[in-house]
Amino acid sequence: MIDVRPFGSLGGADHGWLKARHHFSFANYHDPKRMNWGRLRVWNDDEIAPGTGFDAHPHRDMEIITYVREGAITHRDNLGNEGRTEAGDVQIMSAGTGVVHAEYNLEPATTRIFQIWILPDRRGAKPNWGARSFPKAAREAGFEVLASGRPGDDGKGALPLNVDGAVMAATLAKGQTLTQALAPGRAAYLVPARGAVTVNGVALGARDGAGIVEEETIAITATEDAELVMVEVAAE
Repeated sequence: MIDVRPFGSLGGADHGWLKARHHFSFANYHDPKRMNWGRLRVWNDDEIAPGTGFDAHPHRDMEIITYVREGAITHRDNLGNEGRTEAGDVQIMSAGTGVVHAEYNLEPATTRIFQIWILPDRRGAKPNWGARSFPKAAREAGFEVLASGRPGDDGKGALPLNVDGAVMAATLAKGQTLTQALAPGRAAYLVPARGAVTVNGVALGARDGAGIVEEETIAITATEDAELVMVEVAAE
């Protein structure tokens, strides 16, 4: 089953400094049919104006992954972590027992990010933050694992997560196809950051979402040059 969520159908809010679209219920947007996709709880498509950002606020017991599409995001938290993550790169924050953080766009242009929240497998873990550069050339025509807590992904250079799940990315040239297995009991959520693809024959445009479950194999063909981000988690 492939559940397509066109970008135009997403919830959202315009705060002036922040333009946000929500693939799942979030803040003032509530849709009982869009609460989560397996362990995936939040996928926000955010545009942050220059010189603005999210002031200090708390989180706990959530795995928060930020994929920077354009610009850069600067992180600071009460554990002493600070870092700047640029376009194409990734940062993770395992909130665990609790962390207070701020995220700012200190760049001269708009920053665009995907912010992804996944429910952890265990509560009360030690908080953690990290960021890594992932050159896009390494993910041409195949998914690269960016962040993971799946068994077997140790040693692949991915950022660590406290959940049996993974965040992956790929780039495809027009006409290229990649296939990805999806085991029973697993769910995937795919969003093209740019470009257009078909997923098992179903059309998907830039920033549309596709919830995928009970598909043994996912065949993705680029109908335009495309940059893809996908989360794979337990279906329940």
